[in-house]
Amino acid sequence: MKQQAAYERFRALHETGCFLMPNAWDGTSSVLLKAAGFQALGTSSAAIAFGLGRADGAHAVSLADSVANGTLMAVLTGLPVNGDLEDGYGPSPDDCAMTVRAAIAGGLAGLGIEDTTADPASPIHGFDAAVARVRRAAAEAKGRILLTGRTDNFLHGRADLEDTIRRLVAFAEAGADVLYAPGLPDMAAILAVVRAVAPKPVNVLLGPRSGMVTMTELASAGVRRVSLGGALYRVAMRQIDTAAKALAAGDIAAAVTSALPSSAFTGFFPEA
Repeated sequence: MKQQAAYERFRALHETGCFLMPNAWDGTSSVLLKAAGFQALGTSSAAIAFGLGRADGAHAVSLADSVANGTLMAVLTGLPVNGDLEDGYGPSPDDCAMTVRAAIAGGLAGLGIEDTTADPASPIHGFDAAVARVRRAAAEAKGRILLTGRTDNFLHGRADLEDTIRRLVAFAEAGADVLYAPGLPDMAAILAVVRAVAPKPVNVLLGPRSGMVTMTELASAGVRRVSLGGALYRVAMRQIDTAAKALAAGDIAAAVTSALPSSAFTGFFPEA
C-alpha cells in the first residue's frame, strides 16, 4: 500500500466508532495480527528495544531502525502502521519535523510524538517546549501522516490530570490529529480527556489503571482507538519464560506443547 493511501485509510478508522490497534514488534507478530483480522497496527518502542537488548526511551534504538521496523510490518501486512517514535528523536521542534519526514518516507500511516526528554532526571519537557514540538511536527505532518500528540505525565510519576489535559488540549490546538495520555488512572480521567479534546479522537493504552474494562465501555466513553504498547511482547516473553523453566526441569514436552506448527507461517513471507 502506498504511504498516502495508508494514511487515508488510517485516518478513516478514527472517524467513527472505536478500534483496537495492537502493537507488533517484528514480521511474524505483525502477520499473525493481520491474520486475526486487525485493520491497523502500531509498533512498540519498548518491544523493539528489549528485543535488541537495549533500554526503551533512551535513544538506544536509532530513528532509522525504528522506522524500518514499521516499514517491514507495513510491507508484509499491507496494513496502516503507526510508529511509536518516542520523543521524536531529539529535543528541538526541528528534530520532531525530521522524525515526521522519516516516518512518511518509510511508508508509515501515523506516528506519535511524546513530551518525554530521554533524561531520567527531568523526564518531561516543559509545557511551552512540548507544545512547540508538536506544533512543528503537525506542520510537517498535515495532510500527509496522522500525528498523535502524547503526554507521558502519568508514566513518569506526574499524576497531574489538570496538567495532562492542559497539554493535550494545547497539542490538539497545535495540530495533533489524535491525543494520547498513557496510564490514566480511571474511567473518570479518560472521560475528562475525551471531553476536553473533542471532537478530536483519543487513544487509550489498554484501559484505566484502576482495572481493565471492555472495548464497549471504552467506546461508550468516546475513546476512538485502543493500543496495547508492549503488552503483547510481554505476553510472548511470559510464554518463553514458562517454557524455559519447563526445559530447565527436564520437561521438553511441556515446554513445546503449545508451539505453533511451522505450517502456521506458510505463505506469510515472500520467498527468498
